[in-house]
Amino acid sequence: MASATAAPQPTAGTMSHRQIMEALSGLLLGMFVAILSSTIVSTALPRIIGDLGGGQSAYTWVVTATLLAMTCTTPIWGKLSDLFSKKLLVQLALVIYVTGSMLAGLSQSSGMLIGFRVLQGIGVGGLTALAQVIMAAMISPRERGRYSGYLGATFALATVGGPLIGGVIVDTPGLGWRGCFYVGVPFAIAALVMLQKTLKLPVVKREGVKIDYAGATLISAGVSVLLIWVTLAGDQYDWLSWQTGALIGLALVLLATALFVESRAAEPVIPLWLFRERTIVLAVIGSLFVGLAMMGASVFLSQYFQIARGKSPTVSGLMTMPMILGLAITSTVVGRLITATGRWKRYLVMGGVSLTVGLSLMGTARYDTSLVLLAVYMFLVGVGVGALQQNLILAVQNAVPANQLGAASSTVAFFRSLGGAIGVSILGAVMSHRVAGYLGGGGSGGGGIPDVQHLPQPLRTAVESAYGHAVGDIFLVAAPFGLMVLIAVLLIKERPLQTGKQVAAAAAEAKPALEKEPEEANA
Repeated sequence: MASATAAPQPTAGTMSHRQIMEALSGLLLGMFVAILSSTIVSTALPRIIGDLGGGQSAYTWVVTATLLAMTCTTPIWGKLSDLFSKKLLVQLALVIYVTGSMLAGLSQSSGMLIGFRVLQGIGVGGLTALAQVIMAAMISPRERGRYSGYLGATFALATVGGPLIGGVIVDTPGLGWRGCFYVGVPFAIAALVMLQKTLKLPVVKREGVKIDYAGATLISAGVSVLLIWVTLAGDQYDWLSWQTGALIGLALVLLATALFVESRAAEPVIPLWLFRERTIVLAVIGSLFVGLAMMGASVFLSQYFQIARGKSPTVSGLMTMPMILGLAITSTVVGRLITATGRWKRYLVMGGVSLTVGLSLMGTARYDTSLVLLAVYMFLVGVGVGALQQNLILAVQNAVPANQLGAASSTVAFFRSLGGAIGVSILGAVMSHRVAGYLGGGGSGGGGIPDVQHLPQPLRTAVESAYGHAVGDIFLVAAPFGLMVLIAVLLIKERPLQTGKQVAAAAAEAKPALEKEPEEANA
């Protein structure tokens, strides 16, 4: 403890731009590794599931498993960051993620792959939560928009590179889809070295604090049961059946118990007091629906381009570039505008409008829709996500005291990831049902992912049409969630962001009062 108290703690706003960029370099590279590996897999998924003999449910759960593990562990990582070394934690998260990725490359069945994807998700949860917490510890709210733009640009670069690299790896003889899980290892090693050299934050421990593992377990179990119900309903059993009633009842009991435990815990995973603040409630709602609309819809784009349009994995990766460019440009530009003006609500509103319009237009997609029009629609979706994703967290960080940044940031990230997991499960179920309906089978559509390149022409056209129409349908289902985001951000009350000088001045004003208390006590 002596070393922790002796070391000068960097106050947000006191570090120079060069110091901040040096400290963030390893962190940004770590985020790049995690996102790169995830997006590489998204392009390869149709081929992976085909080779492993899985169906539409397996396709959905390979994505959902990572999102669910990330969702459930993000608040724990955030709480741990208030107790232990943030640097050590982010390195540990990176090691966990790389280990899961390498094991996933050895998978012999879709079940094994889903299990190892859970391990990946635990690491991603740490990287997601800690990136925001570390930035908040070093940078004032006013300047944070600029650096959130760098984080968004890193996200966009990895998202652009992932599908392209993944497509090339899958299409290259001798490499195959397993190589997608190994390509990030050299980057991960470099990130670990850079984090060790450049990230210097004091370790400030709070005494007598316990992690709420019971709350985390109950929340995880309740959400998992709901997602299992959504995935299997309409396939293994009817939506209106005793199985549905049993699973929903079990989920409600688990979540109600979790709420009770959280209300009694000294250090809850999700502090309930946060929801007394209007900005936080609305930002959480917005983040939930951003995750649902973004992840739930975009994850099926690879199926659209590879099955409905008959493209190779490499070309499929190229086809998603308009959406990623929209995200990259907007996150960077908006971050700088927020730093320059201190205002952020107008950009959230713009993002909500763009996301809703983009998703609605993507709902018109069919197997023969103009690729130029699709590019415009995807660009609008990317613009919406770029304006919303980081800045909803920024709005929350500006509304809470410094000692609760970890809990608040990870809570928003938790609900965004939860929305993504719910979205993938719901829209995956819709996709499976609609494909079966359009093919005239009346079943689930979960019998396997077709390889359209080897189908006879009449059947190929029918399959392409079915998948094209089904993907359009899931974007239409996602569009109302974009509208919910817009309503939430319209209701948020804007608070101007504090500059570094304002943060330092507030600390200086508080210091005499803190020094006066011991003197009065001695008197």
